[in-house]
Amino acid sequence: MNYSECLDFLSELGHELRGAKFGLEAISAILKSLGSPEKKYPTAIVAGTNGKGSTSAILASILESAGYRTGLYTSPHLIRVNERIRVNGDEISDEEFARCFTEVQETVDRLLETKSLAQESSFFEYLTAAAFLYFARARVDFAILEVGMGGRLDATNVTEPRVALITNIDLDHLEFLGSTHAEIAREKAGVIKPSRPVVSSCEHPEAAEIIRSRCGELGSDLLETRTFAKLSRLRSLRGRYAFDLALDGDYYSQLALPFLGKFQVKNAVAAVSAAWRLAQDGFAIPRAAVVEGLRSASWPGRLEAVRERPLVLLDGAHNPAGAREIAAFVRDDLKAEKIRLVYASMRDKAIGEISEILFPLAEEVYLTKPRHERAATPEEIQAAARYRPRRVVIEPDPARALESACRASGPRDAVLAVGSLFLVGDIKKALLEGKLEIT
Repeated sequence: MNYSECLDFLSELGHELRGAKFGLEAISAILKSLGSPEKKYPTAIVAGTNGKGSTSAILASILESAGYRTGLYTSPHLIRVNERIRVNGDEISDEEFARCFTEVQETVDRLLETKSLAQESSFFEYLTAAAFLYFARARVDFAILEVGMGGRLDATNVTEPRVALITNIDLDHLEFLGSTHAEIAREKAGVIKPSRPVVSSCEHPEAAEIIRSRCGELGSDLLETRTFAKLSRLRSLRGRYAFDLALDGDYYSQLALPFLGKFQVKNAVAAVSAAWRLAQDGFAIPRAAVVEGLRSASWPGRLEAVRERPLVLLDGAHNPAGAREIAAFVRDDLKAEKIRLVYASMRDKAIGEISEILFPLAEEVYLTKPRHERAATPEEIQAAARYRPRRVVIEPDPARALESACRASGPRDAVLAVGSLFLVGDIKKALLEGKLEIT
């Protein structure tokens, strides 16, 4: 298949949650038939409710700065599927994507013919297998794997990682992972492997205890950043944070993040702690690589500024935990006269609770709908909202909604487009194609 045919094939499979199946039998069979590419390089795996992507990107940047050829597999993508599979920050090319994806597709067909697979593989299994194969062919020295959902039965969870990271744990994807923090923590703790180190920044007491217990059962060394990492001289530089960090006697000074938001400090501390733990196991990661890795890290779609006056920020916060992080940023760091909110959501998200967190921040709320079959209509959002803003504008097209919010804003105001990574993706695509005029 060529690149376009691969995209058509993926489109026919539907989005990641349609037909999603959880279990490692299928991905294990596919990878074995491909020659077990996932065993050809060391890995780290990153699970959690929020912060997985940022943490993965920071750790990858640190390893790259240390001279390691580093693969990074993340999800979802914002504009192009190639974004999910990177080596040293560069997206997989269309040609390499087609080559690897086609080989995976042909392998799945053979396994189905011989009844070695019970059913067609999922969207996520195809992409995960293609990523493992590409990393092997690209001869990476290390690969960072962001869990798609959960952990225990996620398709990424087929390696013996040199370190596992678990970020915060909160309520999300309840229909798949469970309805309590403890149930969700058990799924996330599935990435913990016997005698392999774990870095956890989980703050919820019940969830944290699940992780401790699992590490104890498996003999896995646990570094809890809340107690292990000693943060000092934390300071905000117009919403971007710098800090010093002590890890068991090793001191890192002048660490500075390029990302907006204090919540990113937790993700950075987790990534630096993982890099420190890898260094204890023999990986050459000097302090200078940690400093440079943080400084040069990139992760679009998280408080990403796309215009300065008025300030326009895009963020994929889609659950209450993410919404609380945005609210804290507005309260602590955003210096704006008025705020306008462009909001969209998937139907299965906690719209009512999120509305109580985000809508009170805004002078006006613009309700819109990304091009995704799971997206709620503006009217559905309005019906589900538990907070009634002063003024609501309904504009189904995300680009037009953002344009309207910008036109209504003065140079010292701010516009936040939040609620879904699919909203962020639609806006970034419109900007890229010249279909959105906000500059």
